[in-house]
Amino acid sequence: MVIKNMKKFTTLLIIVICFWASMTEAIYLLYKDPKQPIGDRIKDLMSRMTLEEKIGQMTQIDRSVASNEIIKKYKIGSVLSGGGSVPGKQASPFTWIDMVNDFQKGALSTRLGIPMIYGIDAVHGHSSVYKATIFPHNIGLGVTRQVLILANMTKCTTCIV
Repeated sequence: MVIKNMKKFTTLLIIVICFWASMTEAIYLLYKDPKQPIGDRIKDLMSRMTLEEKIGQMTQIDRSVASNEIIKKYKIGSVLSGGGSVPGKQASPFTWIDMVNDFQKGALSTRLGIPMIYGIDAVHGHSSVYKATIFPHNIGLGVTRQVLILANMTKCTTCIV
């Protein structure tokens, strides 16, 4: 008799736990609803954030010190590859993608699931990616001079230079 009642109690307890777990996942988060006005979404998100999360979101760290764990622990909002900061020697585009995706997993696994922003110093092309196309600075300057010359020759008053 005791074993029968214990089985019923255990079954009931499992059902209650499953019901409770499904209810917690169904919580509506206004800031994640793209159909809502952006101002309302921002107010909702800001009201949910702790001071630590706000500081982390305003922080940008270099790729060389970033990791999935660091981004998650400190709620980092932005990572930068600046001045030749690369994931490895002769890093392929796939290496870059894997690295950034790993960082993003850390960001998305935080309490609020805010994606991080990844920045890169690539003014003249992505010279940090192995075998990538690079646009030399002099070509860019030559093109601007040509535009200026053409604008002056035609006396264009509506040209954007």
